[in-house]
Amino acid sequence: MTAPRAWLIWTIGIFGYLVAVAQRTSFGVVGLEATERFHATASAISFFTVLQLLVYAGLQIPVGLLVDRFGSRAMIAGGAVLMGLGQLQLAFAESIPGGVLGRVLVGAGDAMTFISVIRLIPLWFAPARVPLVTQLTGMSGQLGQLFSVLPFALVLHLSGWTPAFLMLAGMSALAVVLVVLMLQDAPPGSERPHARQGLRATGASLARAWRQPGTRLGMWSHFTIQFSGTVFAMTWGYPFLISGQGLDAGTVAALMALYVAAAMAVGPFIGRFVSRHPLRRSTMVLLIAGGTAAAWAAVLLLPGRAPLWLLAGLVVVLAIGGPGSMIGFDFARTFNPAHRIGTATGIVNVGGFIAALVSIFLIGLVLDVLYASGFSQGVLYGLDPFRLALSVQFLVLAFGAAAILASRRKVRRQMAAQGIVVPPLRSALARQRREILARRRQTTPSDD
Repeated sequence: MTAPRAWLIWTIGIFGYLVAVAQRTSFGVVGLEATERFHATASAISFFTVLQLLVYAGLQIPVGLLVDRFGSRAMIAGGAVLMGLGQLQLAFAESIPGGVLGRVLVGAGDAMTFISVIRLIPLWFAPARVPLVTQLTGMSGQLGQLFSVLPFALVLHLSGWTPAFLMLAGMSALAVVLVVLMLQDAPPGSERPHARQGLRATGASLARAWRQPGTRLGMWSHFTIQFSGTVFAMTWGYPFLISGQGLDAGTVAALMALYVAAAMAVGPFIGRFVSRHPLRRSTMVLLIAGGTAAAWAAVLLLPGRAPLWLLAGLVVVLAIGGPGSMIGFDFARTFNPAHRIGTATGIVNVGGFIAALVSIFLIGLVLDVLYASGFSQGVLYGLDPFRLALSVQFLVLAFGAAAILASRRKVRRQMAAQGIVVPPLRSALARQRREILARRRQTTPSDD
């Protein structure tokens, strides 16, 4: 469990996750090209991502159970194989069914990766480091999205559809080799709970994880603040910025790069906040949800096209939701024993992607309805249709915030029964100010 070995294992896992994020977000860059290649409507294009996310979300709990049973190494390698096969299929697909099959394979492989990487962290790092390393995991994985925005998009525009997706398949092959040769599930000699569990114990572990209110609080936290950035990055952000806001491809690429950079920059700060203020995690989640709603309202309610600085602000706020949603996994870790962290993490990870796939589908459906009704005036991806379609996110945000508040009440009742009382935020801030003043008095030289 030496630090260099732990960081090496983490780095190999991170590369597998980076590859998964690149595969996941690649279709968000090719939305316009896919519309032409497959002669598809907005609903059909959204269906690609909806089905991919449906597969991803549907496999989270089974994958969580499997990673507790078989370990991270087998799951990450298996996921990379599936994603490589999916991108090979998509590279040569010329019809909607062929393309959908490719995205289903990508979604299945992607589903096996993140939970498996998160499962490595508490086994290789000390508990005090886990929140920060978890944030670094999400932050580093965002480089995969940067890859899909820049190198993948460049190859797509210079060489075409097939070479671009073959490049992604090659990344998956490299990930398989590195994981098989270098990754270890746990430090030598450590206990491996996944090796002991039978099927009955696995089912019981799932039931206990779900009954734990802290697990559900984590799931609803992930549900509420992760989905909007996923909707933007995976499907509708690129068409909205180009066709709705009238930006050129270079400016859009810069905004997408800003999205990645902002997520990477804010991750360590959220990790430190969680480490220092564990009783205020849900408050941070609710603040991020409110900021997301405010940013979308500012862009969608503004008459005409939004100025570039406002769009950049929206991108930054949406990016904060990514590392912010990692707080959900910290709930899973702190409210569940080590032998069912994978299972609890799988339950949490379902939340954001269920919210994302519902939103992506509804946005595409609204765009098609407005187009068919004549409201869009013959422009499928016009600004006014996008205003109405993207507004469905407010309903999802409101539902998620209500679910967080309900789950938090149950968690705090459970904590109170254990003698842990969460003081009101105002009292906590006042106490913190008193402590700061007291430390200043101690360090200030006296008049003597």
